[in-house]
Amino acid sequence: MNKQTEEFMSVKNPQALPSSAWTEVGKPHPHESAILHVTGEATYTDDIVELQGTLHAALGLSTKAHAKMRAIDLSKVKASAGVVAVYTADDIPGENQCGAIIKDDPVLADGLVQYVGQPIFVVVADTHDNARRAARQAVIDYEELPAILTPRAAHEAESYVLPPMHLSRGNPADAFAKAPHKLQGKLDVGGQEQFYLEGQISYAIPKEGRGMHVYCSTQHPSEMQHHLAHVLHVASHDVLVECRRMGGGFGGKESQSALWACAAAVAAVRLRRPVKLRADRDDDMIVTGKRHCFAYDYEIGYDDDGRIVAAKIDMVSRAGFSADLSGPVATRAVCHFDNAYYLSDVEIHAMCGKTNTQSNTAFRGFGGPQGAIAIEYIIDEIARNLGKDALEVRRANFYGSSDADGPDARNTTHYGQKVEDNVIAALVGELEHTSDYQARRKAIHAFNAGNTILKRGMALTPVKFGISFNVPHLNQAGSLVHVYTDGSVLVNHGGTEMGQGLNTKVAQVVANALGLPLDQVRCTATDTSKIANTSATAASTGSDLNGKAAQDAALQIRARLAQVAAKHFNAEAADVRFADGLVTVGEQSIPFDQLVMQAYLQRVQLWSDGFYSTPKVHWNSKTMTGHPFFYFAYGAAVAEVVVDTLTGEWRLMRADLLYDAGESLNPAIDVGQVEGGFIQGMGWLTTEELWWNKDGKLMTHAPSTYKIPAVSDCPTDFRTQLFKNSNVSDTIHRSKATGEPPLLLPFSVLLAIRDAVSAVGEHRINPPLRAPATSEAILDAIDAVKAAQVTQ
Repeated sequence: MNKQTEEFMSVKNPQALPSSAWTEVGKPHPHESAILHVTGEATYTDDIVELQGTLHAALGLSTKAHAKMRAIDLSKVKASAGVVAVYTADDIPGENQCGAIIKDDPVLADGLVQYVGQPIFVVVADTHDNARRAARQAVIDYEELPAILTPRAAHEAESYVLPPMHLSRGNPADAFAKAPHKLQGKLDVGGQEQFYLEGQISYAIPKEGRGMHVYCSTQHPSEMQHHLAHVLHVASHDVLVECRRMGGGFGGKESQSALWACAAAVAAVRLRRPVKLRADRDDDMIVTGKRHCFAYDYEIGYDDDGRIVAAKIDMVSRAGFSADLSGPVATRAVCHFDNAYYLSDVEIHAMCGKTNTQSNTAFRGFGGPQGAIAIEYIIDEIARNLGKDALEVRRANFYGSSDADGPDARNTTHYGQKVEDNVIAALVGELEHTSDYQARRKAIHAFNAGNTILKRGMALTPVKFGISFNVPHLNQAGSLVHVYTDGSVLVNHGGTEMGQGLNTKVAQVVANALGLPLDQVRCTATDTSKIANTSATAASTGSDLNGKAAQDAALQIRARLAQVAAKHFNAEAADVRFADGLVTVGEQSIPFDQLVMQAYLQRVQLWSDGFYSTPKVHWNSKTMTGHPFFYFAYGAAVAEVVVDTLTGEWRLMRADLLYDAGESLNPAIDVGQVEGGFIQGMGWLTTEELWWNKDGKLMTHAPSTYKIPAVSDCPTDFRTQLFKNSNVSDTIHRSKATGEPPLLLPFSVLLAIRDAVSAVGEHRINPPLRAPATSEAILDAIDAVKAAQVTQ
């Protein structure tokens, strides 16, 4: 509970307080669906009561990475138990496309398959199990073609889904030539499966005429509406997409829910019966894209203090067979290469490698983590080369004061945006103190000196993360707020709830605007027939955009009610106060619901729409310059690990997190987001290894082979605090986003492991530690350190 909430709750008569003392934002309210989650009452797409006549679909998948289909025999599929129909690309009424940006992603493969797991046909049966069994019965004659499976192989073959991107500032070649110290290196960082608890699912219900109602587990209902209209060859107004909640999304349901929605809808429109398509976990993982893995080649020039004077990096991502969202992901990686550091002379090349694997997509951080991890790895290397503590080198490279001017200000990013509200130095200083960083460093040194098998390591890493969509027009949102005559309030907005607490925060914002207790406000399911043309709930913008839009609607209603109250009290509207369910002027007050009834009887409009568009954002994709972010969120983490050098096993002993959430809308939800993001990012960098065999088949496609962090992987000593700050940008109640930035905090875990491995060679050798840092990767790095010791 924050101080503001404690002070509020200690007051016996909050109605007597001035309006500024009453608030529903800033309180640690529980998640609006918490009780429903625990009791099992929360309705997800698969929990919706099925209509009479509902059928179930499954996808028939390619078994080859790259091949032409010479012949397809579906006779055994059609003859399987319970099968009602089988559909191929020829049966799609409209476009056979569900590409997010470029039309290069067919719903069903037509003549050519480009990865193991690509859908070829849809089988519809009376039960889910019968559909899945039937889908395995197809006989397909393939003519195999050469396959590219890795980003480095794609780069070597100049195989890209999009043209390469380039950003340059200063004169990096000249600066590199003059640099006192130089280093060159490579780094490989793997991808990550979103592993949402609720898998991909869509339930398509034909309506009268050409109508189609699709319940879909998606982060982007409007995009699903767009794809469905094109695939079914109908207008957007014929399609309604609805999502009450998701059991997790993490980016995996931003664009790639389209395939499942379209396949279900095609079957439903052909049969004129409801069709549900629910992916089995193995099929889900084999079919859908993940976080992009990246391969880096870098050249760095630096001075005696470790300050970077020149940087050149080539980034190649595994895009998969189609573009999907690889372009925006690469753009954000380029923009986040700096992380918290000023780069005077820099050259960045980003390539989206076309591979015969799943088309990779959005994942929490959306390229930001892949951009920033490289510079953190590099700074860790610089520090070891100079024999310095990495924290000292990080400080030497921090952005300068936001208030500084002139050529030496060091406060403008490599893409041209000034870093405002730069609190990273103060935040890191606070964490250094509260985590007892320096004393623990000495203790770890002493421990390692006395142990040959177990080695400890520690790292403190910062985060600076830009908030906004890097496509400017997506930074907009709408809402509807209804006030009923009993004083209850219903809110609808374009964001989607995936467990992150968006609806809770939006309800708090509306309750605060109308002066109501939170239990008088309710958010309904996201629905394309209510809010049109919405953006995805992504890029950490959910609360920023939808909170502002909902506030706009609520304040319009409040202004109308204030006029009614002013007339009732014979006062000025400016003197009317809304707080704690009462509407007050001076010493007089009236319950909110009574005022609402008066307004209704006076024929005052008691509902309103709201809209918000983020100011100041702009981006030139050709020059890779602009002001792509409305503001920056900051954070830092200290991680301490112990590594068994004989087995490569490791454990996170303690983690200290400090995160800048601005004026938090809900501290309880924000702390949960920070801790959840930390553990999810730790999984990406340590245990979650994606592995394709030589034939291009993903072999880690189930919980038995793909290892997300468990409770036992969490540190026994886990300390999380929110940094006291207020957003200088005019965000909703001066809050900051907590969705994506915390995922970068576990860079500290990877580099703490690298620090422990480095201790094997007494910190004189940079361990070549790849990510994820599995036990095998750790042992490989230890072997490399030992081998380098022999040659010294």
